[in-house]
Amino acid sequence: MSKLELKIPPPIVMIVTAALMWWTASALPSLGIAFPGRQTAAIVIGLAGAAAALLGVVSFGRADTTINPLKPEKTSALVVTGIFRVTRNPMYLGLLFVLIAWALQLGNFGVLVFPILFVLYMNRFQIAPEERFLAAKFGSDFAAYCQRVRRW
Repeated sequence: MSKLELKIPPPIVMIVTAALMWWTASALPSLGIAFPGRQTAAIVIGLAGAAAALLGVVSFGRADTTINPLKPEKTSALVVTGIFRVTRNPMYLGLLFVLIAWALQLGNFGVLVFPILFVLYMNRFQIAPEERFLAAKFGSDFAAYCQRVRRW
């Protein structure tokens, strides 16, 4: 396990990413873009992200398992119902949608790389270690779940 794996809470990663996006948009105003419906799209995507994350938290609560992504060893159940039938990581997907909404709100081409970097970081330092743990704990049930449901 590398030093960064499971060390930084995903909401903090999202906040830092959002701050870097704001800084980039401020530093590169010449890359700004405006188009009709931008703010409406940002609101809709942001609300969809918040809903996805909330549904993930609710599903974990119903299964009486931990939502703490830094302590996968406290996982007590493999949740495969509700929003987890559509995505294996609804809370991370929700954070990504919020970042995409923020990118739209900022209206700057320079920030478009940051949601991609967020996904790459999360895949490597958060999701991969979690999946290794879940595969060890839940074996073939987790493998079958991974075959049915996409990561993002």
